[in-house]
Formats: sequence, structure tokens, C-alpha cells
Amino acid sequence: MSTLLLVCVLLYSRISNGVAREWKPCTDLLPLDFLAKVLPANGVAPSGIRMVQDQGASGFHLSTSQGSPSFPASHLFINCDYFPEEFSIVVTMKASRIASKKNEYIFTVVEKDSNNLLLGLRYSQDKLHFLFWNYGDRDHITFRSVKLADNRWHTLILAVSGVYASLTVDCGIPVDLVLRRPFPAHLNTKGSRFHIGNRRRLKGLFSGLLRQLVLLPGSDATSRICPTSNPRLAVLSIPQVLLDLPVKPSENEVLKYPYEAEIRVTLGSRPPCTKKQTGQLWFDTLRRGLYICDSLGWVAMLQAKQRLDYVEEYQDLYTNSETLDIEIFEIPSVGLFAATANKRPVPGSGIYKWTNGKFEPYQNITTYQAQAWKYFTIDDKIFLAVANFEKNERNQEYSVIYKWSRRRLKFSSYQTIETHSARDWESFQIEGETFLAVANHRQGGNHNIDSVVYKWNPGTQLFEANQTIPTSGAYDWEFFTVGPYSFLVVANTFNGSSTQVYSRIYIWLGGMFRLFQSIMTFGATDWEVFQFGGRVFLAVANSQKYDKSGQSSYAINSTIYELNITAQIFVRFQDISTYSAVDWEFFTLGEDKFLVVANSYDGKSYSLNSVIYRWQGYEGFVPVHRLPTFGCTDWEKFNTTDSSYLIYSSAREDISKVLKLKTY
Repeated sequence: MSTLLLVCVLLYSRISNGVAREWKPCTDLLPLDFLAKVLPANGVAPSGIRMVQDQGASGFHLSTSQGSPSFPASHLFINCDYFPEEFSIVVTMKASRIASKKNEYIFTVVEKDSNNLLLGLRYSQDKLHFLFWNYGDRDHITFRSVKLADNRWHTLILAVSGVYASLTVDCGIPVDLVLRRPFPAHLNTKGSRFHIGNRRRLKGLFSGLLRQLVLLPGSDATSRICPTSNPRLAVLSIPQVLLDLPVKPSENEVLKYPYEAEIRVTLGSRPPCTKKQTGQLWFDTLRRGLYICDSLGWVAMLQAKQRLDYVEEYQDLYTNSETLDIEIFEIPSVGLFAATANKRPVPGSGIYKWTNGKFEPYQNITTYQAQAWKYFTIDDKIFLAVANFEKNERNQEYSVIYKWSRRRLKFSSYQTIETHSARDWESFQIEGETFLAVANHRQGGNHNIDSVVYKWNPGTQLFEANQTIPTSGAYDWEFFTVGPYSFLVVANTFNGSSTQVYSRIYIWLGGMFRLFQSIMTFGATDWEVFQFGGRVFLAVANSQKYDKSGQSSYAINSTIYELNITAQIFVRFQDISTYSAVDWEFFTLGEDKFLVVANSYDGKSYSLNSVIYRWQGYEGFVPVHRLPTFGCTDWEKFNTTDSSYLIYSSAREDISKVLKLKTY
């Protein structure tokens, strides 16, 4: 019998009446659910345990002031008293931020009489610690840069075998450590108890929610539960009561488990949907629909079917000068805004507020041939970053991050960052940390320069350079996630001699972005990612074909790529004829899915039709509406309590147009 099969085992043999008894492990080689052990079979909740629903999942909150949830080790180790030599522990938990030097215990094994800690799992602000008694000495394993206290659900798998320990968080890339000596083969648990969420003391009490706490003797549980469509809530064994939906008790019935739901229903215009709002509900009064946030977007739960009928002109938005980009955003309790990236520095770029059914001027900010705005938040702070293409009056080449003042209700300069003919900013979060990526287009006449990924430093409260990435006339960054993996794709436009240049997709591995795939593009100006039905698409806007011969072609195909999960590569899905395309915008209306392209120039005229395409399943995207535009550079879709709209910017005139989507 192999060591791997007997990991949690003390094999023994006795002779009784001349018959040798079979060899047995100390416990079953099946998932052992710690939480189920502290929940009585009669269904009556022990005092101090409450069931709480948050972000779409239920977990237990443990109040140790009313008694420590615990059970004897002998309830698990039925044939002998030894803890497994090889095992894995699966935990699903949600914890709020804690002080930097504070530790909280997930579980411990403590000797009843001496109060000696035999084994325990605890976490701090950015670490996970596994403690164990090893032949008379206290030993421990520390996994660093593990951010569990971020108010989000996480599933972690700790696997131990001999001198090796590995940690997998949310079905991501395992982190392996080598122990200074093997995990003990004979860790005696006789007379000890398992304590859930504490170590039999008031110090280090677990303050979060526990959904899963399982010991799997003899094997690594990772292959059993990963990959999965919801890696933060991966399942090995969860108490049934956490899987059941709460029901309304009858008049004379008392709920078996105290139940709390941290769910809010928001009314009105579309609120933000990020990881922070996961599980929250939004009722769209206009469309009579109920939606739930899945961290990526609002998913319809109940919805009256709505179809796009036609598009009508709604508002001429007079801008300070020609507009390269529009950013639509909503500041909670303040309102809906549009920031326009304008060409001329005076009066600069404009911010407009939706007032009485239309956009009205709100604030002007001095910019230098602004190319794009990016709105983002960090905790309760609100920021707006502009990509400046030209130097300022002091001959300095800076882009600027502005911060929203809740007192003045205005944006003011917060941080300047040196950039080089910046075309775009992209903001994103990975593992609870915030990043900003700038697309540096050229430095002087050199288009082959580095673009930079900046990372927010919570200590200095500033963005600092984190990684440089070689680019060629970078025009746009697009961040997206697929399962536990994070990607960043750049639109490379020009390498100094030709627009036929590789645009590149990067994947986040080992704390940095690494090349994942290169795709040949032609003056690429934009990437748009969208996902539905379990499929992942990337659409590139190709602007022109140009090479050393001096010949330019603006009537070229832009392409939609689809991720082939098996091959782990994006493959060509559909070519669409475009005219110097500068932007794609994906949006949904009811159950329908649409793409609208910004056609800007055909070699002779800027007066062109930009086109709305509708998803038709097997046929792909087919044209359904042709919209007259003039030098169109950007499309954005937004919703109000009254209707849905599209807005487009023009790089050839001082007017952007708001269009209303009429439905039936």
C-alpha cells in the first residue's frame, strides 16, 4: 500500500483468535467537513453561529463570545490518533480588511489539557500562515502576497506532502514552498480538539464569513475542484444548509438558523457593477427588469423583453473643440457625467453633467490635445486620468490624474506622470491592487518605445512605475479576465515604416505581464472585449494599410477574434469591412447584443456611415443600422432612468451627438 494512499494513516495490525485484522487508515480518505462537525444533525443552530448571505453566497459568521465552535479530534480520526502525513485543506472565506499586524485564525487543533497548539491556519493582511508541531518544535509555513482580507470571497487550497507545500487561490497558479523539514508522519492528536475560527483564546478570533472548511486526507484537492466557472466559490464539500435558499417560515415556525442577507436593491439608472457590488441587485424601472451583479456586469434575472426598433437624433453636444474620445461615468449621489477629450488647450476638455434629460457644461480642464479620459475608483476615492498627446506651455510632456473633491464637487489635479504622446489610459485591478497602463504612442519621431504599467502605492497614495512593455505606436490598452486569469492587450498602430504590425496580448503571471499571443493588425486603434454564452471575443479596429511605398488604404477589414479554450489562443471569427475604423463599442439591449463601429475616413471624405451590427448566432454580427457620422472617433452607450442612448465624438467638428435608442 503506497504512502500516498495512506497519508492520513497509521497502519496497524492485531492478531485476535489467530486472525490478522486488516490494515486501516486513521480516518476515511474522503473530504472531512469541519463546519458540518459543529452543526448538530437535528438542524438547530448552536448559539453564536449565524448564516449570512453576501455577494451572492452564504457563509457562517462565528460569534465566539457565546462559546467556541469546536469538536474532538477523535470524531475525525476514528482508527488512531495521528493527523495525516499528506493532505490538503480547502477553505472558502470572506474577510474584511484587518490591521497590518493582526492575525486571525481560520482553525486550530489544540491540546485540551495543556492548551498547546498542534496545528493551525491563520491569515494576516497579506500573508497566510500554516503552523504545526514538529517533533517537539513549533514549525510554520508562510505564503506571502496572499491578500485574503479584501471583502471578497476566496477559495484556497493548501496541499502538504513531505517537504512540499503548495497554495492555490481561486484556482489560479499554485505557489510552491519547500519546508525546512518534512511534515511530521506521527502528529498525535489524542485528547485534542478542533477549534473553528479561533485558537481557544480571545486573541485572533476570525471575524469574517466561512463557507467551506474541509480536510482531504491523502491527496491534493486542486484537481477535484479546478478549473471551475466560479473559482472564488469552488466547491469540494459545503454544508447543505448553505446551499439551500432561505424560505419564509410559517406563523408558528422558527427559523432553524439565524439568517441575515446583506443585499441591496438599487432603483433607477444603471449603477456600477464591480467585484465590490457582486451579488447586489438592481431594478431597472424603465425596462421593468431585475438584475444581479456578477462583478463583470449586470445579469438579467427577470426582464421584460426589449428590442431595438430604430435610432433617432437626440442632442447636439457642442464641445470646446474637436473631440477624440468620450468617457461616460456616474458618481454616486451626484449624477451622470461625460468627459470629452478635446484637441485645443483653451478652454481645454469639457466635463458635462446629465441635467433635465441632456448633457450640460459642468467643468473645463486644461489639456493638451487630449486623446482619452479614464474614470476609476480606489476604495472611496474617485479619479479621472487624461492622456495628453502634446507638450504643455513649459515644453513638458505630462499626462495628469485628477481627483474628485466631495467638498467642491469638482475634479482637481492630483498627480502628473511623464508620458510620450499618450493615446490611452487603462485602469484595472488584480488581486486587490490597482494599476494604470498608459499607451505611449511615440517619442519624437520614434514610435518603437516603451509603454508603462503603473501600480497604486497605498503608502504614498501615488501611482508608481511597475513594468515597461515595448510597443510600436501604441494607441489603446484593453484589460479583461477569463476565469482566474488576467489579460492586457495593446493596439500597436505604426512601427516607423508600416502600419502592418503585431498587436500583442499579455497574461499576468508571477506578478507581471508576459506575452501570450501576437496578432497581425493594420494600424490598430482599438480593442473591444466582450463575453456572452461562455464565449470570449476580441474585436480590433484596423485604421489603414500603409508601408514604405507611401500607398495608403483605408477601406480594410476589421476583425473579431474568439478565444479557443482548448488551444488557448484567439482565432479569427469574423471579418467586417470598415473605413479607417477607430473604435468598437459592444452593448446589449434586452436580450440582443450589438457592436457599433466608428468609421472615420475612406480616403476622400469624413462623412461616412458608422454601422450597428447585431449578433445573429451562426451568422455572427450582421449590419442592422447605418448612422451618418462625420469624422467619428468614439462610441459610448449609456442608460438613464428614461431610456438608452449612444453618443459619438467627432475629430473634425466641435459637435458630438447623442442618439436615442428607440425600443418596442
